[in-house]
Amino acid sequence: MANSSGFNPEVFISHQFPETTYTYNESRDAAIYALGVGACARDALDENELKYLYHKDGQQFIQVLPTFAALVSLESIPNISTIPGWQYDTRLLLHGQQYIEIYKPFPSSGCIKNKSSVSGLHDKGKAAILEVETLSYDESGELLCMNRATTYLRGAGGFSTSSHPFSYSKHPTNQVSAVKIPKSQPFAVFEDCTHPSQGLLYRLSGDYNPLHSDPLFAEVAGFSRPILHGLCTLGFAVRAIIRCICRGDPNMVKSILGRFLLHVYPGETLITEMWLEGSRVVYQVQVKERKRTVLSGYVDLNRLTSLL
Repeated sequence: MANSSGFNPEVFISHQFPETTYTYNESRDAAIYALGVGACARDALDENELKYLYHKDGQQFIQVLPTFAALVSLESIPNISTIPGWQYDTRLLLHGQQYIEIYKPFPSSGCIKNKSSVSGLHDKGKAAILEVETLSYDESGELLCMNRATTYLRGAGGFSTSSHPFSYSKHPTNQVSAVKIPKSQPFAVFEDCTHPSQGLLYRLSGDYNPLHSDPLFAEVAGFSRPILHGLCTLGFAVRAIIRCICRGDPNMVKSILGRFLLHVYPGETLITEMWLEGSRVVYQVQVKERKRTVLSGYVDLNRLTSLL
């Protein structure tokens, strides 16, 4: 938790993170990620999804799912533990939200340069809400995407020095809209099954948190068994939207918001419900077996296909 006697939030929010790089290739990383979020799991010949794994003219021509963008900022959160005066128990960290803006399609391989900063910090008393923003640039120096990860840190609050709880945000409060699920029937519904080893496969993309693989660690954290990565569930949802709304074109995705509401156990069935609001797709994901909503959000599109 934050040490209230030695923690200075003003110093924290101005901390300069070192630049990092993320290198990936088409023959391994992009394809393994696609498998990790369920591509071709039901049909290895599925033309809508085989393009993320194989191309007849060579792997350099495969397409990359837009949620792959979330992987490039994975190293940003662990770096927070290096800031003087800030300590927290990673077992108490909850990933609350992920917001992604895509500025150009991801190449099938590349070396990405990341620049991260604290974009928000809020004292909630017994907990803290932390936002870390990562700008990612391709090898030509062009801005490729932006990630903003919001984490809820239990036990890390109580560092305010005045009667008003400390709250800082460098981005407009209305930049990310509240998610309101329509009461009408969804425009499209897609059902997908996760595999019992889904978390073990997804972790190969770089998220090695033992909460998703170690039964004892998961039990200490309060779960009956390892849970699925929230970003994996987000990958399933956006893949469903690309399939049902974008007619298989991943380059239609402009921005993504995902709010993680509840855990998913590998092997459970995900039902993604989608509503069209102009060029925005509002969605929610439910676990079929437990009838619980686990994820909600929206995806903004560059355009709508004329086939709709």
